[in-house]
Amino acid sequence: MADELFPGAVQIVDLYHAKGTVSDVAKAIFGAENAAGTAWAKSRRDELEQGKLEQIIQALEPHLEANKEARTCRDYLTTNRDRLKYPEFRRRGLCTSSGVVEAGCNVAIGTRLTRAGMHRSLPGANSIIALRCCKLSGLYGDFWERKHAA
Repeated sequence: MADELFPGAVQIVDLYHAKGTVSDVAKAIFGAENAAGTAWAKSRRDELEQGKLEQIIQALEPHLEANKEARTCRDYLTTNRDRLKYPEFRRRGLCTSSGVVEAGCNVAIGTRLTRAGMHRSLPGANSIIALRCCKLSGLYGDFWERKHAA
């Protein structure tokens, strides 16, 4: 969908979520409370931050046959390879975490829809979101010009 709607955009998998995927597979391989699994997960998360996907995939290799989560993680890393280039993204000054965007959405939009006494239909909520996004992006005037022209 991102390719279709935003051709040419740089797509980045949120680093926190990618690290969570690696941690989850460590728990599936080693068990939830296992010192070896904790160490293994930390090494893989460090490799992820360093852009060393091949090392992570190699570390998964011995577990692929017996562990479905290991296979799923390998496929996730392979499929999203271009979205996991964290060193390159940081060199380019790009944010590798969606937390800032999520917080902005929650504060800028979420609170506008959920304050006490605010009851909105789905179409009404979508309209409020569209207007708030236009205002925050500096396109509020353009929105009304297009609306008037239509």
